[in-house]
Amino acid sequence: MSKSKSKSKSKKANSADAVIPEDGRKAMSNRAYEQELRHLHEELVKLQQWVVHQGLKVCIVFEGRDGAGKGGTIKAITERVSPRVFRIIALPAPTEREKSQLYFQRYIKHMPAAGEIVIFDRSWYNRAGVERVMGFCTPEQSTKFLQGVPLVERALVESGIILLKYWLEVSPEEQEKRLRDRIDDGRKIWKLSPMDIKSYNRWDDYTEARDAMFAASDTAWAPWFVARSEDKKRVRLNVISHLLAHIPYESVPTEHVKLPKRKIGRYKAMDYPFRYIAEKY
Repeated sequence: MSKSKSKSKSKKANSADAVIPEDGRKAMSNRAYEQELRHLHEELVKLQQWVVHQGLKVCIVFEGRDGAGKGGTIKAITERVSPRVFRIIALPAPTEREKSQLYFQRYIKHMPAAGEIVIFDRSWYNRAGVERVMGFCTPEQSTKFLQGVPLVERALVESGIILLKYWLEVSPEEQEKRLRDRIDDGRKIWKLSPMDIKSYNRWDDYTEARDAMFAASDTAWAPWFVARSEDKKRVRLNVISHLLAHIPYESVPTEHVKLPKRKIGRYKAMDYPFRYIAEKY
């Protein structure tokens, strides 16, 4: 192959990396992203071991508009750690019984015990967002929630829970792009709910609700951290880096693991007619 053809092919291969986002930076290549993510995953494993070792209790809340990237960010955090330590809570709509309970009741029972990190994919802030905007609660209920949530979160923090709250901020243009992508991709269509469609034309209402939520609940003991999520790769790396910096941890001393020698052949396996699955690939 000639050098000119090789260069042309190389330029095509890197064309995706040359896309310039609105902030003027080049889009992150997959290779750079995977390298950074691998390093952060190793640190998350250290954090996991430290949380278990010290009996820490960590609660992480993710909020944001539909399509802001909450699910992808949570997946990036949890894909290399233990689900017994990192628990994801994504609650469905409340039952009739839950609607009659104290509002915070269905969330409090999922709070972390010692040695656990609980991640809420949407949280009690539903009352300040979707419930308020879509009319699932009264204005009075939303107002009372905003008045009470700082007190509840203060009680959580004073009980020893490390509470981190993240809001993923996305532009209307990027949100529309992602929602359309869900319609066209059979792997993502499940992410598009009837509520997403109903919420689509309520951008300004959600902005007003977000602003009221921040004004009421961005406190010294439980502040909101905002992550720009126009770039999916960068927001995942930035959030993981931030949470690692805000949960004090150290490496737990461990002995070097060495597999012992083993003897195989003491038992002869029976000639059983196993039902092997078809090997299509």
